[in-house]
Amino acid sequence: MTPETLLHPRREGLYCPPGDFYIDPVRPVARALITHGHADHARAGHGAVMATQRTLDIMALRYGPDFAGATQVAGAAAINGVNVSFHPAGHVLGSAQIRVEHKGLSIVVTGDYKRGVDATAEAYEPVGGDVFITEATFGLPVFRHPAPQAEIAKLLRSLEQFPERAHLVGVYALGKAQRVIRLIRDAGHDQPMYIHGALKTLCDYYQEQGINLGPLASATIDRSDKAQFAGRIVLAPPSAFAAKWAQRFPDPLICFASGWMQVRARARQRGVELPLVISDHCDWGELTETITELAPGEVWVTHGREEALVHWCDLQGITARPLNLVGYEDEAE
Repeated sequence: MTPETLLHPRREGLYCPPGDFYIDPVRPVARALITHGHADHARAGHGAVMATQRTLDIMALRYGPDFAGATQVAGAAAINGVNVSFHPAGHVLGSAQIRVEHKGLSIVVTGDYKRGVDATAEAYEPVGGDVFITEATFGLPVFRHPAPQAEIAKLLRSLEQFPERAHLVGVYALGKAQRVIRLIRDAGHDQPMYIHGALKTLCDYYQEQGINLGPLASATIDRSDKAQFAGRIVLAPPSAFAAKWAQRFPDPLICFASGWMQVRARARQRGVELPLVISDHCDWGELTETITELAPGEVWVTHGREEALVHWCDLQGITARPLNLVGYEDEAE
């Protein structure tokens, strides 16, 4: 058996012929294994879905309880004779890598993963296999993410420097919002923070799962007194800042928490005054260190800067190739 006969790309996504299932398919399929709850990986309409309990919960919150014909909690299982197992990916709450094994051949599909410490997600677990499928969202040597605590310190210093301004922080609803809130809390900021209504459901879920986010108040109701938001932190999806919604706050200072904020042109394009380089993906060093640590026989690279990482693998004498999968981008706003 070759790796391609166990797992290969199709229009719908990564397909396993002997198991007759897909991993993170971008179109409705009969049987889907899902790595995590971000909308570019977890879509509604499949006949059956297998994922971690938390990912199933998140999909139900986002798409409704009937998002699939049937659901199954992930664990060590055999599907048509193919052994599958789920292992923490460190990306967001409930995220997992999927290891597929059949007839002595194993492939690890990371989905999206992160190796840094994160109090709002299960810690990454190194998982070996004959083939390692890695994302390369930040797969260029220029991407070296700073410590997130240092980025939060920048935000809190700005809050002290400009107490008359509301600090609006752009965050994605799943993972980034909760991580940034918790980082702010861990830095000693115990004041109430305001959140856009689009963040409330998942923030509530994280709290239910035992992740303390502290006091959060709604920022979406009509408030005529702008002054009460002075010196406060307001979190919202980045798309909200382009609308009139942002104008309800006093002299808003626009921030955005993303690994892409290392690219100054992106920050300027979005009108970001205070970029916060906080990523839920591996940077270049973490990607290459992971491949070195796991020492797989072959590396497949997907959804990102594929060519650079493939070239690096070639220089190390590691067989590698791009998968050229489409449909996987940053979390939808």
